[in-house]
Amino acid sequence: MSNQQASRFTPQNKTTNERLSTNTVGLVALSDFRKRRAEVREQQEREAREAALSGTSKPDRSLTGTPDNAGSDSAGSAGPGPLKKKLKKKTKNPGKKLLSFDDDDDDGGDSENVSASAVSEPPSDRDGPQGEKKSKIKANAAVGLAPKAVTKAALRKEAAEREALRREFVALQESVKATEIAIPFVFYDGANIPGGTVRMKKGDFIWVFLDKSRKVGAELGVGEQANAQRAWARVGVDDLMLVRGTVIIPHHYDFYYFVVNNSIGPGGKRLFDYSAEAPIQTSSTDSDDDLSSARQPDVSTLEGFGEDPTLTKVVDRRWYERHKHIYPASTWQEFDPEMDYSTQIRKDTGGNTFFFSK
Repeated sequence: MSNQQASRFTPQNKTTNERLSTNTVGLVALSDFRKRRAEVREQQEREAREAALSGTSKPDRSLTGTPDNAGSDSAGSAGPGPLKKKLKKKTKNPGKKLLSFDDDDDDGGDSENVSASAVSEPPSDRDGPQGEKKSKIKANAAVGLAPKAVTKAALRKEAAEREALRREFVALQESVKATEIAIPFVFYDGANIPGGTVRMKKGDFIWVFLDKSRKVGAELGVGEQANAQRAWARVGVDDLMLVRGTVIIPHHYDFYYFVVNNSIGPGGKRLFDYSAEAPIQTSSTDSDDDLSSARQPDVSTLEGFGEDPTLTKVVDRRWYERHKHIYPASTWQEFDPEMDYSTQIRKDTGGNTFFFSK
């Protein structure tokens, strides 16, 4: 009698969940779980058909997921037994779900849950040491920062500032070039012949100075010829050359070039020791040439008036070509902007070093 009562509460067929729990142990992929579930359902349908063909009138309870208990009608009429209450309580509280596969393709919209012993949940990237490593990853310091977007207004403002600075520099440059200087000089043909002092501007070219010196030579009648004035009138600028110390200055340079670049000659001295600063501006509204010339400062007050006249030599090029192998013309050299004259050691054709007086 006790054996019969025990058999009433023993399920004859396994439910779907029980079969899935048995057949899906160790699965971690959703596709494998769906495949196993389809096989289990197909097996249960096949068993139901075999039971129907064998004449069994009792329905297969395994398809519904509830056990087939003997005497269920009487038990139902008497009320739910302690086993049914326990099963209902277990169904309502299935426990913690470690991994679930949601099958959106199911007809009933039901989701099957796999127990922890069947499928283990992979560790989350946000937890554990891997998550800590990802949180500590920093940006690549080698990648430069993206430039900030510049608006048109900012570009126009920057262009206006550059233009204002350019105009200011050009005005300062023109002011320096317009500054007058005094250049004492001599005519040299083996001996120093005084030539006086010429008023120049820092922006004038060398050939302008030579042209003025030519006129001075014609006025003074410099030379041994009887008709020296007529001879100077026939001399062109290309026939003259300017020697500053021992450096021959080409015609196409202006005095401002040597002033602004602070050009150093032999002996560590500046070739043209003039200031690069702009003079103090004085307001003048009179544009008449005669009045402006009358207001010009005296030549004795100009910068460079007290220089040694022998430092600046005006030489006839034809004389130089005939005597360039004789001292002192043999020590003269043409100006080279790339040459560092302060460290240069001059030697003659015999290898003897030239010694210049300080």
